[in-house]
Amino acid sequence: MSFTTQVKEEVLALRDTDRSQLSAIIKMSGSLGLTGKGLTLSILTENAKIARHIYSLLESLYASQPDIRYHQKTNLKKNRVYTVFVDQDVETILSDLQLADSFFGIETGIEQRVLENDEAGRIYLRGAFLASGSIRDPESGKYQLEIFSVYQDHAEDLAQLMRKFMLDAKVIDHKNGSVTYLQKAEDIMDFLLVIGAVAAKATFEEVKVMREARNDLNRTTNAETANITRTVTASMKTINNIIKIMDTAGLDILPAELQQVAQIRVDHPEYSIQQIADNLEIPLTKSGVNHRLRKINKIADEL
Repeated sequence: MSFTTQVKEEVLALRDTDRSQLSAIIKMSGSLGLTGKGLTLSILTENAKIARHIYSLLESLYASQPDIRYHQKTNLKKNRVYTVFVDQDVETILSDLQLADSFFGIETGIEQRVLENDEAGRIYLRGAFLASGSIRDPESGKYQLEIFSVYQDHAEDLAQLMRKFMLDAKVIDHKNGSVTYLQKAEDIMDFLLVIGAVAAKATFEEVKVMREARNDLNRTTNAETANITRTVTASMKTINNIIKIMDTAGLDILPAELQQVAQIRVDHPEYSIQQIADNLEIPLTKSGVNHRLRKINKIADEL
């Protein structure tokens, strides 16, 4: 199950029977038709549970008895497309939800009541997400929440509604419409709380924390590996230089304090600079040992 589906199923479990949610779903996924008997309303979704939820909303709010139909997509995808089809009292439903204007191109934004009322706004956002929302799986490490709108002013109103809840929502033009989106992990988690998906928020946060912990560990490991590599490289260079001195002029050409450092370095190539310092007859600081090793390397370079 995708993370988006997980969120939608949690929202569906809230069992809303509010007009604001139905309004969002119809505005974003509905289309009108005209027959000899009058207007028809078709609401499309690829999720069977959402189709049943829309059916329940229409039944409980308007005593409507819609049909649920489905067809297979014609492309290679295996998804079914479900249509909740209403052919009775469509004008009454649209009028009650104040949606009629949006279908005739006069008004396509979000009703002012929804924008001004926090609870209605939360429920509308639930419907909007059910209709056309998606969230990138947090395991990917690239956080993105998107809600697609056919109408740009509706996308802008969605962003305005999200900002009411302190979410940094933005809008971008998209093929055949506009997308309202969130990119910050904190905003996405807050959005999940706003729409009541508390369990999904906890899952998102857990995955995010685990990813960050793994990334921190990887960075630490990489840094330590790089340090070890640098240390080993420097150590081998010095050991090769000491062997060069031994094979050409002998260690006797070195001052006594350099001879001791050179001998410990050759005898114990695994020693750190601190361990070399601790094993000198007269203990020395790390910087003191490094200074003497640099002198040895310089002498070897001059031979």
